[in-house]
Amino acid sequence: MTATLTEVYQRLIEALGPQHWWPGESPFEVIVGAVLVQNTSWKNVERAIDNLRQSDLLDPHALADVRPEELEELIRPAGYYRIKARRLRSLLEFLVERYDGSLEQMFATGLPTLREELLGVHGVGPETADSILLYAGELPIFVVDAYTHRVLSRHGWIGFDAGYHEIQDHFHGSLPQDVALYNEFHALLVRVGNNYCRKSNPKCDECPLAELLPEGGPLQPD
Repeated sequence: MTATLTEVYQRLIEALGPQHWWPGESPFEVIVGAVLVQNTSWKNVERAIDNLRQSDLLDPHALADVRPEELEELIRPAGYYRIKARRLRSLLEFLVERYDGSLEQMFATGLPTLREELLGVHGVGPETADSILLYAGELPIFVVDAYTHRVLSRHGWIGFDAGYHEIQDHFHGSLPQDVALYNEFHALLVRVGNNYCRKSNPKCDECPLAELLPEGGPLQPD
């Protein structure tokens, strides 16, 4: 790529500042949020998590014991609540049965092994698993999402057909293994995707990465 990821990061952090991610008051809240945020905005997730907090259910054992119908109602603000309730229950079952609800024990397993275990849980894909590992477990793995793909592909730094692990390997191979760096970089790319590199009507002229665009403007898929 014509610009290094280090240069991209420096431009973003200087222009936008620290993002203070992930928005969660505890590692378990981050885990719940990683499931609930699928296909919705964080504002909706906050409402669902507030429901769980007010019901004193932000604990692995307590939440695992909630009836499915009650859980669905509590997380309804996050959308797709029946699907997400099943996914959340599957993750809770894994956490309680495999690690007796202990996040400390779970995150002590080791990154490669735990990642494979998480990917074996119903409804947990690479982005959700890696969000749990990075933001709740503080383990060094880069989270790739639609914003990451969009920003990098429009600048020509990856192909539009690049898959999750290809993009992740690109970050891992170009940056030091640093939890704080991975955390901040991902959050900055989300900010760029939300505010500038939008799916439609992008604001390229206002973007901190505007000078790094190819001649002629952002690339488009064939």
